[in-house]
Amino acid sequence: MDRERAPWPDTETLASDRRSSEAGDSGRNFLIVNAHRDYQVLRGLASPLRLRILRLLLRRGPLNINQIAEALDQPQSTIATNVQILESSDLISTTVGKAAKGQQKVCEARYAEVVVNLDPEDANRARDIIEVEMPLGLYTTADVSAPCGLCSREKILGMLDIPELFLDPARVRAALIWFGKGYVEYKFPNNAKVVNAEVKALEFIMELSSEVPGTNADWPSDISLWVNGVKAGTWRCPGDYGDKRGSFTPPWWRLKGSQYGILTSWLITPKGTFLGDRKLSDVTLADVKLAAHHSIRLRLGIDDREGQPGGVNIFGRGFGNHDQDIRMRMHLAGPQRG
Repeated sequence: MDRERAPWPDTETLASDRRSSEAGDSGRNFLIVNAHRDYQVLRGLASPLRLRILRLLLRRGPLNINQIAEALDQPQSTIATNVQILESSDLISTTVGKAAKGQQKVCEARYAEVVVNLDPEDANRARDIIEVEMPLGLYTTADVSAPCGLCSREKILGMLDIPELFLDPARVRAALIWFGKGYVEYKFPNNAKVVNAEVKALEFIMELSSEVPGTNADWPSDISLWVNGVKAGTWRCPGDYGDKRGSFTPPWWRLKGSQYGILTSWLITPKGTFLGDRKLSDVTLADVKLAAHHSIRLRLGIDDREGQPGGVNIFGRGFGNHDQDIRMRMHLAGPQRG
């Protein structure tokens, strides 16, 4: 695949009022934090050790847990706990790969600078995003095949490996969805039409892993995303992760099942579709025809024509390492207009 840096909007927002961009010609990412909303980010920064971890990653680049522990002369367990907090704060990104013995988590700092905005009125003036978080179980249609299932934060919903149960009304309580083949489709409101705003980028953020009976961290799966019927891109997920319980995965969930995934950000821009820094396809905003639709249809699933159809787990609130459902962000060209 082609690799390019995603052409983010000039004043892109990465949470309700959080924004990141690139400072001048240096290419150093920065984050603007709204102190009245982004408590998780402030928590991530509120530790001398976590600040040392961030500085180390900025100086030396991606490192695994053992390398960080050795460089900072700290126990591995202490570093792992603090890395988990930094990851949930979106201050670092992590990937899981093979090591000499088992798997290793490789960490990378996302931002070189963080600015805390204490003025809520100023934050509102700067806001250039519309965000909708769609509950995981509120898909409008599904066509899946076994292995498949749904569970809420409290229990498994219905019976496992019965595709017909994906249309049961109880699905609205789902916090974890998995299937081997097929798709689920969601319908998001096109609020940019309501406020008569131009969209510069369309972003979907969700926690995903592959799906295999049991778990297997070395189980590649090609997971695809469609918007308004147009296939925007395919990402090869490395595996189905069950080495430890997810940060938010409830205690009753069996340890041999999928525990967490990778937080992915799919960005559709005028220059193509990106996942992080990686260009997935040449599909652009013009191709998905946002202005022609009052809703935005997001389909996520497995395309049998891809080389590694290894299923998918979709994690929602109450499961995995990121306490969120599926987020859609519409990055706007400028202030909302009445």
